[in-house]
Amino acid sequence: MTIIRQSNSIKMVPVYAFILCIFIFQLGSQFCLAINSITPTHFLKDPEAIVSNNSLFKLGFFSPPNSKNRYVGIWYNHPTVMDVVWVANRNNPLLDSGGLLSLSADGNLKVSNARNETLWSSNVTYPAAYLSVAAQLLDSGNLVVQGSTSKDDPGNDTNIWQSFEHPTDTILPNMRFVFTQNFSSKSGPRAWNSSSDPSDGRFSIGTSSLGLFQVLIRDGDQLHWRSGPWNGNIFIGTRYHNTGNGNILVNTGSFSQEGAGGMLSVVFAGANETSMSHYALNYQGTMTQTWWDDRNKNWGLLWKAPDNDCDIYGKCGEFGSCSPNNPPICSCLKGFEPKNKEEWRRGNWTSGCVRRKQLQCNVTGSSKQDGFLRLQMMKVPDNAELYTGLGIDQCRNTCLTNCSCLAYAYDTQLTCLRWSRNLIDVADLSPTGIDLYLRLAQSELGNFKKNRTIIELTVILGTAVIAAIVWFLWRRSRSKSLLPSLSFMNTVKKKATQPFAFGDKNQAMIDELEMLKFEKLDEATDGFHERNLLGRGGFGQVYKGILEDGKEIAVKRLSRASGQGIEEFMNEVALISKLQHRNLVKLLGCCIEGEEKMLIYEYMPNKSLDAFLFDPEKGEHLDWQKRFNIIEGVCRGLLYLHRDSRLKIIHRDLKPSNILLDKDHNPKISDFGMARIFGGNKDQASTQRVVGTYGYMSPEYAMEGHFSEKSDVFSLGTLLIEMVTGKKNNNFWHHEDSLSLLGYAWKLWNENNVVSLIDPSISAVHLQADIVRCMQVGLLCVQEFAKDRPNVSTVISMLVRDIMDLPDPKQPRFSQRQIHSNTESSPTSEQTASTNYVTTTCLTAR
Repeated sequence: MTIIRQSNSIKMVPVYAFILCIFIFQLGSQFCLAINSITPTHFLKDPEAIVSNNSLFKLGFFSPPNSKNRYVGIWYNHPTVMDVVWVANRNNPLLDSGGLLSLSADGNLKVSNARNETLWSSNVTYPAAYLSVAAQLLDSGNLVVQGSTSKDDPGNDTNIWQSFEHPTDTILPNMRFVFTQNFSSKSGPRAWNSSSDPSDGRFSIGTSSLGLFQVLIRDGDQLHWRSGPWNGNIFIGTRYHNTGNGNILVNTGSFSQEGAGGMLSVVFAGANETSMSHYALNYQGTMTQTWWDDRNKNWGLLWKAPDNDCDIYGKCGEFGSCSPNNPPICSCLKGFEPKNKEEWRRGNWTSGCVRRKQLQCNVTGSSKQDGFLRLQMMKVPDNAELYTGLGIDQCRNTCLTNCSCLAYAYDTQLTCLRWSRNLIDVADLSPTGIDLYLRLAQSELGNFKKNRTIIELTVILGTAVIAAIVWFLWRRSRSKSLLPSLSFMNTVKKKATQPFAFGDKNQAMIDELEMLKFEKLDEATDGFHERNLLGRGGFGQVYKGILEDGKEIAVKRLSRASGQGIEEFMNEVALISKLQHRNLVKLLGCCIEGEEKMLIYEYMPNKSLDAFLFDPEKGEHLDWQKRFNIIEGVCRGLLYLHRDSRLKIIHRDLKPSNILLDKDHNPKISDFGMARIFGGNKDQASTQRVVGTYGYMSPEYAMEGHFSEKSDVFSLGTLLIEMVTGKKNNNFWHHEDSLSLLGYAWKLWNENNVVSLIDPSISAVHLQADIVRCMQVGLLCVQEFAKDRPNVSTVISMLVRDIMDLPDPKQPRFSQRQIHSNTESSPTSEQTASTNYVTTTCLTAR
């Protein structure tokens, strides 16, 4: 009996402890129960806090530096730094530590003091009767209040209020702003009053137009800085920022925008959440983009504006131009002189400049015509007028025939910009910016035209001489067939008089790339035996190899018969050796001996995506979750190439065979032989030698040789549709309408029957909404015109539902089947088509 009584006492201990925990919790302690959300019964009392599920953000009470006032805010939950991104009661501080953040039954958050006085409230009213409400801090840093109106459907929650719609001074990824017709932001960011006072400060963020969108920083009612118009990829008035270590980065401010009913909705996207990248407007009027450098334990600067005196709005007045590298920084545009020469000499340039000679267009009976002076790499003036659908010649001619047109500019995305008002806020933006064509009287252009003619003649003669020298050298070295790579090979010979084995302490390095011996690779691949062949590509074969230490590798052996291989090999070495991303294949080394040229990659046990996707049996192993993870990984890798690497890189040959899968089916983009680097302010380039794969090439690239980020987006869209359908675009044939896969998908989309095209192995009913959404994003990516396609960061936001409402896709250019090639018949077949020398390769791994 004694033993039994003792046992029962022991069993009662947890019960007593549980009752004690409830009692202590009711007293406001978090000792036994950690609060991870706010409800009408669970509130926050200073100094309590809640943390997002990913532990990146924290919501609680804080005091700014050098202040005893208390505020409710959200900040990065980092042990070494506190960076506040949102403040609730910014204009009504708590004067002691008796603050309370609570949620009422009607869904209103409020901050109150010890006397139960409300200092801040979310102040929302909704007609619905909510059965339950709760506030949660999301992984994005967004504090969301949701209400549920149904017990039977707990997932049918309504967003009552969210902090993203009421920002303070910080812009986080996927934060939405709404601008009204009077060009003010209903809920735009406003700087703190000082570093220790988060109340509303002088500076705010807004815009000046709902049509030609640009970001403005205002100092009260005065303009302080402007970004220049957004062209779909970048703000064309934004300056590059040199980080100090040789890496030049540009703020692209990726976002999507929708306009309706006199309002403009803008969603910022593309910032890298994993590095805690964000934008902030400080109390001095400077907007910065920073990221967390975990190695150095501090915030790193990616971009800031204003960055120098020339970024200040209207620094040099009307018809003045600012150049930060030329003292004095202000000068009058050619054909103009200071309006007030005395002020100009004293360094006060705000009065601007006036025209020296009247335009001929305004002179009655004049037979002379005005002309245009080209100003290169400029920040275009404010108050631009947009004329879409015009070519550069049409843009010039329409400006020339309109006497009120003072200047024009041409951007490949925006097309024609014109100015009829006095030009202000013009600056030298090199190495970025676009060309500005300034209207001047013919007499102002005379000397310039004469000098230009001399320069053009000199260039032509010099080019002819150089061409003759190059032809002579080519004739002498023709037998070696190595002229395109002489410089590269000489560098290799200087750095490595003999190749070294993998693991040798004295390895020769080419840009920190390891050189490998041919005999070691021959041994690792068992003499490049057929059983180790992983795949064939247009420029060679890929073999599996095992080094002496057991390390598995993939060896890409350049075909000796390839006429293009040397250039692509050099390009791939130069590019991929500098790239580091989890969704890009890692280059381990290379081998150059005699005529042998090989690249050594990390081995991917699941080979390439097409080996799974287009195989009826293996395709069943790729459920929707795996496919979506592959899609997201490819997007992340492509975003790194376009925006996050040191230089913008266009892949130009994105397709399933160039996406490798590791043991966990994580994707890695490979084969950078076709890739091209974009430097300076370039966003588009052209080539007379179009290389790639039909079915994945964008219309502007295949037909005209123009490539840009949007070319890769087209390839990505084709990939998305293939992932959903399990069908290969190049092998698809719809006999009824002679439609390609893209055309057939678009046809079914318009018939509301796209579900019938979904791969049966993933067509579960509960997944259809997500799969159809992916198909819609794919169709948006393959639209005919590049300007209609989203960029990669927007694609990611669409896929993960950070952007909920998607536009209707337009018809793809390649909707009709134009080329039907049996890619299975010849693994290395090549076809040439069009005047641009298009090379088409099969869809097998390289």
